[in-house]
Amino acid sequence: MSEKQTQQEVEYKEIDFKLLKRLLVFLKPFRKYVFLSIILTLGTSALGPLRPYLTHIAIDDYISPGNWDGLVWIVSLIVGVMLFHGALQFGLTYLMQWVGQRVLYDIRVRLFSHIQSLRIKFFDKNPVGRLVTRVTNDVEVLNDLFSSGVVMIIADLLLILWIIIFMFYTDWKLTLLTLSFLPVLIFVTSIFRKKVRVVFRDIRLNVASMNSFLNEFISGILTVKIFTNEDKLNSEFEVINRKNRKLWIKTINYYSLFFPFVEFMSSVALVIVLWYTANNILTSQMTVGILIAFIQYAEMFFRPIRDLTEKYTTLQSAMASSERIFSLLDNKETLDDRPDAKIFEKLNQSIEFKNVSFSYDDSKYVLNNVSFKINKGETVAIVGATGAGKTSLINLLCRFYEFQSGDILIDGVSIRDIDQKSLRSKIALVMQDVFLFSRDIAENISLGKEYITSDVIESAAEAIGAKDFIEALPNKYSTEVMERGVTLSAGQRQLIAFSRAFAADPNILILDEATSNIDTNTEKIIEESLAKLLTNRTSIVIAHRLSTIQRADKIILLHHGEVREIGTHHELLEMNGIYARLYQLQFKEQNGIIAA
Repeated sequence: MSEKQTQQEVEYKEIDFKLLKRLLVFLKPFRKYVFLSIILTLGTSALGPLRPYLTHIAIDDYISPGNWDGLVWIVSLIVGVMLFHGALQFGLTYLMQWVGQRVLYDIRVRLFSHIQSLRIKFFDKNPVGRLVTRVTNDVEVLNDLFSSGVVMIIADLLLILWIIIFMFYTDWKLTLLTLSFLPVLIFVTSIFRKKVRVVFRDIRLNVASMNSFLNEFISGILTVKIFTNEDKLNSEFEVINRKNRKLWIKTINYYSLFFPFVEFMSSVALVIVLWYTANNILTSQMTVGILIAFIQYAEMFFRPIRDLTEKYTTLQSAMASSERIFSLLDNKETLDDRPDAKIFEKLNQSIEFKNVSFSYDDSKYVLNNVSFKINKGETVAIVGATGAGKTSLINLLCRFYEFQSGDILIDGVSIRDIDQKSLRSKIALVMQDVFLFSRDIAENISLGKEYITSDVIESAAEAIGAKDFIEALPNKYSTEVMERGVTLSAGQRQLIAFSRAFAADPNILILDEATSNIDTNTEKIIEESLAKLLTNRTSIVIAHRLSTIQRADKIILLHHGEVREIGTHHELLEMNGIYARLYQLQFKEQNGIIAA
């Protein structure tokens, strides 16, 4: 990812009301709860300033005259208001947190579902880490927005409004005097907000660099250790980490200046109240109750201002995250089925490539005018040098990519007219790089399909020759596999992949360099089980080692993206063409290794 892209990824955004409107759409299923939270917000914001007003009444109307019976009543009312206010705050907090988590759940499900719908070409251009960040970190940033952001911003604004209303109702002259410092506070708050926004942008940029560095370092740990490069990388990481520390200290400095300034302004307001009321109380123009009430109002007024400053930063962060989330959701790189797509039941006749041309980037073609036919029940081998286009054929047959010209026919029907999921459900693909999930052995074979029972799993493992090593494991089929199967050997992972294919009982079997990374002993086990796996199936075998495909019914040789030779092993040797030269070259290499 380039520096410019990284900058775009992490930069804080100004409030975009179009984005905010799109985010609020996710609240639509919970609108009755949002409406209830707004009612609770109105209640909590009004009850807060009511307490100082009741205190003013208690002092002036009951304590000063010595009306103790009435004082008990007003004190009970104040306690009741406080309890009711606390209950409303609890209900509001609980309700918004509940709504926030439900919304995050819906966004994550929608994102995950959308990512699965994207074509493979999208994943070629977008790193996995970036997509994981969208579903986890970026969605989590929205938590504060939905659970306490928008509604609490409204609550703070309403609280400020109610405080000012109660203050004016109590004494309008003192209110104007108390609020005289407000322009200064607004000005300082604006400067603080801009400064903090820039620093937080730099922090996110630095954290992105740190994550990228750590990901690369940990992924390449073996290379780092074998070339003793630890000291150099430690120094590089120290530079990144030191910058991160300096940036956070900078934010601490800003906050350590701003919040004491707000407290100072609160004290100034309190001094103004005391100074103005002192003389008026002595001359009986103002009561002690008004003084106490305004002291409470002055202290209460600054709390929502501090909260609003922090929530604005939260809102900016949510805007940046939501922009990245919607950018992913708006991506239309999907390979959709046609409305009248047919369900694929099974292969009855043949698979035919007719003049197929294909390019990954729409410029350089990896397949050029490819034509061949695979009849039902045949085992067809596809051979050729690296980059000849062998795997690209498989990608097109599985509809991972869309070809530019020509057509692929299955039983005479264009592959574009066949439902993708039903087609793939009848295909088993065993690749060179086997992917195992962080689940137990049994689930890695069944992939969670209910029709693949434990008996089918064990039968598949036994047929392929994986039973012995699986039952030697501590928990046998219930043994947990670590991420990507790192605790298993390459041969063991391959045996599980073959067992997975056998258990699925596919109509079409594809082996893509499936035996290239395994030891000789495991290869012998697989060679013995391949006969069972290939029986009564249409099979496509891709291999560099020509010895593994000599028994194929048909061999297709690709050279620079074109079909150059088709025939059986013996027919191609008699042609004395490219296949014969490849075979002779490999035969000499094997003999040379044996002789050495």
